[in-house]
Amino acid sequence: MNRTGRALALGCLLLLQPLLVQAGGNSLLIPAMGRCTLNTQPEDLAEALAACEAAAKNGDAEAEYELGEFYYDGKNTPRDLDKALSYFEQASLQGHAMAQFQLGTMFFKGEGVPANNIQAYIVLKMAAVNGAEDALDTADLVAEQMPRDQLETATQVLGQIFRKYLLELQSADGRSPFSPLP
Repeated sequence: MNRTGRALALGCLLLLQPLLVQAGGNSLLIPAMGRCTLNTQPEDLAEALAACEAAAKNGDAEAEYELGEFYYDGKNTPRDLDKALSYFEQASLQGHAMAQFQLGTMFFKGEGVPANNIQAYIVLKMAAVNGAEDALDTADLVAEQMPRDQLETATQVLGQIFRKYLLELQSADGRSPFSPLP
């Protein structure tokens, strides 16, 4: 899939799929499932990388994020923005806040994808909802550079996402959308 198609696909997934799986009935706040670490000695890197890749293939959002960081930073391997983007997308779709933050930043800067402020803004706002502390500040920077019509489009998309979220909460176990989370 080309980079533009990937960016559009991610945007469509954010709109069309429920905001993912189950987290006690709350699809916006999904904790990372496991942990892998690639901060190892060079002689142990191949084994650690294989373990993280295996965890990522099993849907471990934290492993997907760690692999995204590994390929994004390029400290122990050549920088590979396509792989980084792919792993950040996978973790992002599971609600991983830092993966969403990195993905939104990549959309904003045009790293590995064409710059897209609408997508950057949406993904950064989702990152903020999921707990990425710097995401709101970065979303504000993006908003400052957006024409009014783009900001309105992004706000409408976020409204649709949150309406869908509230409907999910209302239908989950008959709870009110304003009941305390489990």
